[in-house]
Amino acid sequence: MLQPPDSSQKPQANVNFSPTKTVGAPLEQATIGRSLVIKGEVTGSESLYIDGRIEGTVNIAENRVTIGRNGTVNANVSAREVVIMGKVTGNIQCTDRLDIRGEGSLTGDVVTQRISVEDGAVLKGSVQVRSAEQQKSDKAGQAKVNEQPKALAANA
Repeated sequence: MLQPPDSSQKPQANVNFSPTKTVGAPLEQATIGRSLVIKGEVTGSESLYIDGRIEGTVNIAENRVTIGRNGTVNANVSAREVVIMGKVTGNIQCTDRLDIRGEGSLTGDVVTQRISVEDGAVLKGSVQVRSAEQQKSDKAGQAKVNEQPKALAANA
């Protein structure tokens, strides 16, 4: 067992008693616990862990949404990355990847760059795997479509 040197003994050269840091900074992650039920829109800029129930929409554009084993989501989910270990009913849109673990189930359509479905997982719906360029061009096209009615309304 390591002990600091006694003051009566001669100090040893190059002895460092501080432990080395093996864990990085803690990840910022919000948690929706088992007993929580949220109806409406959930948005944010940090990762989200859902172990409760959500009905509505979940929009965590730049981070990860994880649906825990006890989580039930009846919502459309939009995030950079989605991990499903519970039950999701709704459409999923990921800018990076979707991971459905063995005990997870998804009923809904998926648009993502990458997808992983483990043995035992349930996936019912359509899957579109797109490259980053396709998603950027689709967003630009949607922005133009959304701007046209505004311009027409301004001219009227």
